[in-house]
Amino acid sequence: MSAMKKYTAEGLGTFALVLFGCGAATIAGVSATGPSGLGLLGISLAFGLAVVAMAYTIGPISGCHINPAISVAMCVAGKLSAKDLIGYVIAQCIGAILGAAILYVIATGSAGFEMVPWSLGSNGWGEGYLGAYDMKSAFITEFVFTFLFLMVIFGTTAKKASPQMAGLAIGISLALIHFVAIPITGTSVNPARSIGPAIFAGGIAIQQLWLFIVAPLAGGIFAALLRKVFVDD
Repeated sequence: MSAMKKYTAEGLGTFALVLFGCGAATIAGVSATGPSGLGLLGISLAFGLAVVAMAYTIGPISGCHINPAISVAMCVAGKLSAKDLIGYVIAQCIGAILGAAILYVIATGSAGFEMVPWSLGSNGWGEGYLGAYDMKSAFITEFVFTFLFLMVIFGTTAKKASPQMAGLAIGISLALIHFVAIPITGTSVNPARSIGPAIFAGGIAIQQLWLFIVAPLAGGIFAALLRKVFVDD
């Protein structure tokens, strides 16, 4: 498989994840002050099902990382080259930004839409954001749930695992993570997914973006280092 085809697949997959997941949150589901419409269950399933759909669409091409935390963890685990890591992360971030751009264009077409703090499904914490959890809770949430997410990925893609079920298991685990983490941070566990919406939301979403880069990357690296305790890969 050519490198450019893999990078394009990663960009497309991340584009779809942001458009489906953040789109559900923005248009039909949840604001920074609380859930409405689809609510927490619907938003969680939107993100999880987006991963399932993309896993079976681009998985055979690129492995369907669509998340820099996954790509970095795979590189640390020796499953992705440094060259591909750079290509994957750039493509993922571009895809996320394009997904957020399309979502912005669609959302602003509604007369009732207003760009408020943490718009377009941006991640955040603190006063005014969903459950108003503090930075400590937000960091722990993103670190721990990214760690658990990567453990699922390492386990379901191990040699003795069933490859046909990997996409479904990974998507379900992401939905489960959203069930718990949405009220705390809006759920990132994916730096690219956070970067896209934050660029358009600006303000406090940009100021808080660092946490949604650092914590997921640290959680993913921690999983890569500890995986052999739990997984025979």
